[in-house]
Amino acid sequence: MFHWILGTFLALAWISRLMAAFRGMPTIANVNSPEWDRKPESNPRVSIIVPACNEQATVHAALTTLLNLDYDNYEVIFVNDRSTDATGEIADAVAATPEGKSRLKVIHIDKLPSGWLGKPHAMWTAALEATGDWLLFTDADVLFKSDSLRRALSYAESEAADHVVLFPRIILKTVGEKLMIAFFQTLFIFGHRPWRVADPDSNDHMGVGAFNLIRRSVYEAVGTYKSLRFEVLDDMKLGKVVKNAGYRQRNVFGDDLISLRWAQGAMGVVRNLTKNFFAIMSFQWLRAVGSCLMLVLLNFLPFVGLWLAPGWAKLPYAVVLVSIFAIYVGMSWHSSVPPYYFFLHPVSTLLFVYTMLRSMVVTLWRGGVVWRGTKYELDELKRGMV
Repeated sequence: MFHWILGTFLALAWISRLMAAFRGMPTIANVNSPEWDRKPESNPRVSIIVPACNEQATVHAALTTLLNLDYDNYEVIFVNDRSTDATGEIADAVAATPEGKSRLKVIHIDKLPSGWLGKPHAMWTAALEATGDWLLFTDADVLFKSDSLRRALSYAESEAADHVVLFPRIILKTVGEKLMIAFFQTLFIFGHRPWRVADPDSNDHMGVGAFNLIRRSVYEAVGTYKSLRFEVLDDMKLGKVVKNAGYRQRNVFGDDLISLRWAQGAMGVVRNLTKNFFAIMSFQWLRAVGSCLMLVLLNFLPFVGLWLAPGWAKLPYAVVLVSIFAIYVGMSWHSSVPPYYFFLHPVSTLLFVYTMLRSMVVTLWRGGVVWRGTKYELDELKRGMV
């Protein structure tokens, strides 16, 4: 009886989310489709803002792709935020090229004011210099195809959107990267409902650091990055304040219109998420521990239950695994992770539990978050949360 009750509960949870995703995901537009291969009628000016700290390995390629967009009314504002490597020098060299002289402005920040995290301060500083009707916040490791901005703007104009999030294609080179990103995408579908973002009556919101395109007037109306000055999750929280203020938010697919390699290897993903995961739990240890238990319950126990349950009691666990596999199949349509990575789902579950606990322990042990060489005190982070 125990296995029937537990298995049925898990089956209902996964089937409900699978059906919601099955109905909802096809409603999300893909701006890489032929209908968006056009120029926005109003030709608005766009300011592309790129904050960077110690990004010498990626900054040249990222800026080069931004300077080769096939849209004619934009500028790029690059912010070198206290880098200790050659990031600033590389950006200055790109700005000195013929393409850079006409479009690229480089701002160097040497000191961080109190009461700010580095990245929100860098983006706020750049926005003060921006001349665009739209602001596009992106990162210094993102590669843009030439038509990416034009397509996204055409969609935004057509939808009368105020904030558009374009999902990036994650460049994956190792088994570890693929299994971790696949699990992360599964969590994304289960924990967030991207198909509900456009619904003004839902609380679902979205923000992605690689591509947050927002009207200048809306950015100012929600308080600019001053309202997010101590947010570790600044990209998602920008989406939250925009949605909560009642503005029109949209997220879209774009295949490889923008791409980035987010981490190197499974442990690279673990290290990147160590900064964020405890912040997602609002720096509450009880929520973090509870989330770990739920991760195990929903993602690991079905595999165990299929082996341990007697006879027909295996059935609800089998339904769970089929549902998870179906989600992997759906995700493979928008990423380079094959569906058979489903069989590594238990491994990635344990790695994500480890990541959550690591994020909690490291943050509490340090009394804050260390980000790009700067420590931010935990009390300040809690007070600054949206």
